[in-house]
Amino acid sequence: MYVLVSPCLLDPSLRAEGITKESDLRAFGAALERCRRFGIEVVPLPCPETAYLGRGRAPGTYVERLDTPAFADVLDRMEEEVLAVVEKRGPPLCIVGVDSSPCCGVNTTWHDEKRDGRGAFLARFPGIRAVDVLEFARYRVYFAAPLFSEAEQDFNKKVRDILEEAYYDIYLPQEVGDTDATRARSSQREIFRRHVAALGEVDAVVAVVDGADADSGTAWEMGYAHARGIPVIALRTDFRRAGHNEHVNLMLEESSTVVTAVEEIVPALEQAFRRG
Repeated sequence: MYVLVSPCLLDPSLRAEGITKESDLRAFGAALERCRRFGIEVVPLPCPETAYLGRGRAPGTYVERLDTPAFADVLDRMEEEVLAVVEKRGPPLCIVGVDSSPCCGVNTTWHDEKRDGRGAFLARFPGIRAVDVLEFARYRVYFAAPLFSEAEQDFNKKVRDILEEAYYDIYLPQEVGDTDATRARSSQREIFRRHVAALGEVDAVVAVVDGADADSGTAWEMGYAHARGIPVIALRTDFRRAGHNEHVNLMLEESSTVVTAVEEIVPALEQAFRRG
């Protein structure tokens, strides 16, 4: 498995001068770490802007700097290079681009002004899924759920496995010692500390809210995440409803995105990360 990535993820100096922020560098690093974590090979795209304008260039829109026959020739040549890679290796998992780039934008690009759509280079590969680096960099998920019975633990592992198959790194409390009803007070403090620390480092929370009422620990974790601005995806497979308009407790539902099937979790995570 491999991904095609904008080359500036590996070498930020390829970008126009003055546009790279510390948050960009953190996202580039997290995206590459996700690939390392799951054994995804990183294959850099060629950089049309650098080939045409060189390094150390000033920022500019496509119309200002790149709308020329000579640059179209550069795009033609580099498109052939990329298609040769895809033909040899098979389709990539995706292209990881950088939004707003005149060439490698995924959702937005600077054309004559900032507009929706792919940049000039990525637009040449409409059949390959493209993901903005800020979205791809968000992959750490805290899995909040009751874990007191064998059935609950087995279900949690099933969902964990599905999420890991989509290349999400899952923190599952039952796998870090939170399964002992006879634990000492000191162990309770350590488990609480560990879970709160994990909640502070993840990009999203997936929470199971089945039952007549949601598990109290899960509800606490959901509220904590919401207060910190961390998106919460609530999984409710229980067909009982809390009211005429609510799947579950109103406060939990209004602070999360509720899905009703396991297969809806990944699309909901992708949408949450796309919203930023």
